[in-house]
Parts: sequence; C-alpha cells; structure tokens
Amino acid sequence: MNGIQIRNNRIFYYGNQAGYIEKGKAVVDPLFQNEEIQSHLTEKEGLKLEWRNGTYARLANGSLDPEGNGPLLKNCRVWQLKPDADVMMKFIGYEELQEQFGEPDPKNYRVVYDGEVETNDLEQLFAKFNLDHPPGYEGHSLSISDVVELYDDSGSSFHYVDRFGFREISFQTSGQEQSQSPQINM
Repeated sequence: MNGIQIRNNRIFYYGNQAGYIEKGKAVVDPLFQNEEIQSHLTEKEGLKLEWRNGTYARLANGSLDPEGNGPLLKNCRVWQLKPDADVMMKFIGYEELQEQFGEPDPKNYRVVYDGEVETNDLEQLFAKFNLDHPPGYEGHSLSISDVVELYDDSGSSFHYVDRFGFREISFQTSGQEQSQSPQINM
C-alpha cells in the first residue's frame, strides 16, 4: 500500500486526511510536514505545496466542500491596535471610538493573526481567540476595539469587536495588505 494517496481531491497520508487539492495546489496541514509527503506531492504529482494550519481539523470536522473543491470557510485576520496607537482608542466601544476619533483606521492597526479557523461564526471566533489561540496567533485575547476580517477570493468583511457583539465596518486597507500575507510585528 502506498502511504500517500489522492482520492476525490483529498490527500491521504497513511489513512489520515492530511490535505486537499485546490486550483492545482496541494494544501496540507503542517502536522504532516515531512520529506516523504513533500517530495511525493511536488515531484511525483507535480503540485505546488502550501502548508496551512488547521487543514487537518477542518477536514476532520467536515468544514470542506464535499466535492473536494476546497474550503467553504473564509480565512481570518485579526487586527489589533498597534502599541503606539493612542491609548484612549484601546478597549472602547464603536460609538465612543467614532465620537472621539472617527471610523477605525487601518493605519492604527496591525495584523496579529492570518490563517484558517474552523468557523466563520463571529461569536465562536471570539471564544476561540480568547480560550484556544490557534498556532501563529501573536496578539492578546480578542477584545473590544479589535477588528476581525473574514476574507476569500471574493473579498473581505470587517467586524469591529464592540461592547456587545460585533459591528460590521468599512475598514479600507490598501490592496497590498490584502493581496499578500502581512508581516506580524510585535
């Protein structure tokens, strides 16, 4: 038995769903990152390879298209105020921010997470980024004044963490920030 198989656009590593094929690219969870799978996918199958956190969990809980056409979920970015932002902007509700400073300005924010998570539900994301930070998360627990961005090839939606729940906002970032993965700076 070959330890690595591709069936219905899914990549199996010794029986485990390790990843999937999306637009001619192999998307694999870093949990399975090793020379064997890497050389099989790139050399034997001729695929470009992307290691993407959370892929195994999303495959296991059924968060991917049953036809194997990739994720149904959007990617997620968490934006938090930069350390040098006005301290009075931090941890305040949307109405208060708007009255004192105007709309949230992306220039005052930095990306502290950019990746896949198991849900697009904002309340579940709030719990996740408070109780169970995903690998690569570089910020404080999700709090009031943070912005959650959900995005895919069709665009982005931005959600301000308000006193109670979320408020969708217009948060115009430069095209450069959206088209490439932002650097996470502490």
